[in-house]
This record gives sequence, structure tokens and C-alpha cells, in this order.
Amino acid sequence: MKQPELDVIIVSPELVPFSKVGGLADVIGALPDKIASKGCNTTIFTPLYKSIDRKKFNIKKEKLRNLNVSVAGEKRNVQIFSAKKPGTDINVYFIYNQEYYDRDGIYTLPETGEAFEDEEERTIFFNRAVIAAIKKLDIYPDVIHCNDFHSGLIAPLILLEESGDKHFKGTGIVFSIHNLAYQGNYDANFIIKAELDPGLLYPMSPFEYYGGVNIMKTGIIYSDLISTVSPTYAEEITLSNQYGHGMEGILRERRKDVIGILNGIDNDIWNPETDNLLDYNYSAQKLDGRIKNRTALLEEFNLPNNKKSPVIGIVSRLVDQKGFDILAEAMDEIMKLDIKLVILGTGQEKYHKQYNGIQKKYPSKLSLKYEYNNKLAHLIEAGSDFFLMPSRYEPCGLNQMYSLRYGSIPIVRATGGLKDTINNLSSNGGRGNGFVFEDYSAIALIKVIKRAVAFFKNGKAIATVRKRIMKEDHSWNKSAAEYVAMYKDAASRNRMKLTKQLRA
Repeated sequence: MKQPELDVIIVSPELVPFSKVGGLADVIGALPDKIASKGCNTTIFTPLYKSIDRKKFNIKKEKLRNLNVSVAGEKRNVQIFSAKKPGTDINVYFIYNQEYYDRDGIYTLPETGEAFEDEEERTIFFNRAVIAAIKKLDIYPDVIHCNDFHSGLIAPLILLEESGDKHFKGTGIVFSIHNLAYQGNYDANFIIKAELDPGLLYPMSPFEYYGGVNIMKTGIIYSDLISTVSPTYAEEITLSNQYGHGMEGILRERRKDVIGILNGIDNDIWNPETDNLLDYNYSAQKLDGRIKNRTALLEEFNLPNNKKSPVIGIVSRLVDQKGFDILAEAMDEIMKLDIKLVILGTGQEKYHKQYNGIQKKYPSKLSLKYEYNNKLAHLIEAGSDFFLMPSRYEPCGLNQMYSLRYGSIPIVRATGGLKDTINNLSSNGGRGNGFVFEDYSAIALIKVIKRAVAFFKNGKAIATVRKRIMKEDHSWNKSAAEYVAMYKDAASRNRMKLTKQLRA
């Protein structure tokens, strides 16, 4: 039997099917399977949140004694649970501490949407606990793949405290940025709570950011390689302060180590022919089920069914990033068009209030559901004629790829992964796979939606485009190969030599 080429540990704060807030969970839910099939012995570490069904997933407690880490001067007990990732032989290890994880919500208080007051302690705990667990479980990784600021302390902790430990000898560290806007900014006292040398916090140091600590920054500086989730987003965050959120200078310094790898989608989950969340399955060759899903979608959202009026769907967090400000500004003009618009998601309270008012103004054209509902998300992809993503920025985006797979023609702004995956349709629909606008403005958004609505009148072209885009391949196969190549590069580097320089 062929031995695995690499032992890879993936660390993530969320993971489908166990926990999910955003696209990160989908990525980490799919990537391990694909890299495992390409010769990586893959292990995952993630928190054990209260919402995770231990019985359903057969999650068992590991019999490990005396496992503690210190946070803010106090010993915190670390419990390790484990399960197989469903449908695979991949080990998932869950980090648990009753104080930090026996609560509702993953990152925020459900009732307010505000971050937990002890977020910094939870971050320190998770990072230290993962390192302690790797040692206790006697794992010797070639690569540790950290994701977003929630695991951004692992690289500096290993390099500053574990350089002599046999478990991390020559371990390469990859740090993936899924959304640079969320950085883990804390005050200077974070260094004390993390029990790191206060001397590490000096102006312009790897830890310091405007007098405080920035975990995203430490992850970027201390890791061997930095990846992000699309080639265009990799360019945007290094070249523009609009997208770099203050990290663009640091990323430019490490530009040769920044790699943009476009996310893929899980074709087993997102497949209209076999999707068990749909009442009516269909294929590119036989679209009858899609018509039935369209009817079901309008019924679910209590909107009148008119075959001549295109249905535009949105599944999104209602936040500034996703373009809900320019959409609100454009809504009066959009509602003059012969369309139906359905929106599913939750987010900032200001948008809940604003869109409630718009819905009352246009009850026969706009319908909203403020919730996370996976079944409805699949129905929107399967029943909408167009899928709208007017994002201010979008590191990768997955919904535009789901939409292509399900035959819902994307309408997107040219940013990040949206720019990498969607090209403007020609007038006859012979080329391209969606509708794209450049300027982040209500005027540009109105124009692109008008173009899509006009195109919808050509029923023959719409059917041809729908069938063609459903056959596009946006699976993980190509992306997984790029990840494995990156892991091999990271594993070949020995950052231990740079420890003294980074501490200097």
C-alpha cells in the first residue's frame, strides 16, 4: 500500500457538517477529502461547540489525562473528543472546554450578533490547546494549515516556544486568509493573557498593530506560506488599501509567499440531479424539475408566479461587505422592473430594518426570510433564474459556483473570486456565464440587472446558457492539486532558522 506523501493538519474554527457560519466551513468541509485522495494523511482540529450533535456524529471523548493550557495566568482544562468526518476515514479532533464552548453561538451572541466578551481568551485557548493536543496525541505533521485569525497564533507559538520539540521539527505552516476584514484586533494586554514575552510587543513588531495586537498580522508574518481563496483576491489584498484592511503593506513584503487558490465546490453535495434537499431533481439535459422548483420557491416566499417575470435570488449574510447598501439604494428602480426578488439570510440589524421597510413597500415583488436555512438555500439556487451577488469585496464566493451548477445565472460585481469565475454573457449567450458590473454603485447595479432582465426575454438563449453553465467544472480537483503543491513547498522550508530574526 502506498504511503501518504504528507501528514497534514488542518485547523479551522468551523467545519461542515459539524459547524457553519460562513464559506470557511464549506471549504474545510470539502478540501480534506480531496487532498486525502491525492496522498495527504489528513487530520482536522476544530472546537466542539454546544450546537454540535455528539450523538449524531458519534463523537467520543479521548482518554487523555492532565491536559491543560494556561490562559491569563490560569490553568484551563483541555478535553479532546474525536470522530470520523462523515463518509471518510479522516480523523476530526474536537477541542473542548466547558467555560469557552458550552454556550449558544460560535463567534457571537445569537441575540445581539456582538462578539463574545472573552473572544481573546477563547482565541488563545484554542491555539494553545491545538498545539498541546498535537503533542499529547503524538502527531508529527509535515504541514499545519491554519485558517483565518482564529488559528493565527499557532505559527508564532510553535516558532517561539516549540522550536525544540520533536513533534514540530521541520513542520511547515500555511496560513489561509478567507476574509481579511476579520483580523482579531485586541489591546496590548493580549500579550499578557497569551503569556508571551511582553518584549515582543514593540512598534512595528510582528505582534504590534496601532499599539495593540493583531492576530491576522502575526499569522501572516510567522507562517511559511500565505494562501487566500482566489487569485484576484490575492492581488487585491496586496495592491490596494481598499481590500487590504491595513495588511496590504505586510502582504506586499511577503508577496512571493502569497498564493491565490480558487476554492472549489463539493459536487457530491451541490448536485441538482441527486440533491436530497430538493423535492424535484433535474439535470442539464432534463430541466423539468427546475421549473417545479421555481414554482415551489415562489410559493415558499409567498410571491405570485409569473413565468415571464424572472426570479432573482440572494443567499447571503446581510452585511456591508455583501453590497446591501447599494442594493437598498437601487431598490426603487429595480422594483420598477418586471421581476421577483427573494432574499435569505441574517446580518446587521440596520439591514433587517431597512429591508423590512422595502418589503412592505413592494410586497408582491420582494420577499425576505431572516434565517439560516440550508434547504431553502438549495431551493433558491434550484428555482431562481438569476443569482445576485453585488459584493463590495468577495475573497472567493461559493454561491456563484453553486448557481452555475444549478443553472441560476449569476449577476456579480467584478471583485475577488467573482471576477475569477464569472464572465459577461455575449448578446446571443454564446460566450460567458453571467452578468458582471465593475463600479461599486447603485447606478452600475441597476444597469446590470436591467441587462439581465432584457436577456431573460430571449427564452431560447436563456435555455441554451442554462444548460451550458451547468456543465462547467468548478469542483475541487484542480484546486486540491494546487493545495498539495503548496503543502510540499511549505514542508520543504525550515522556518526554525528564522526564529531569532523574528524575535529580534
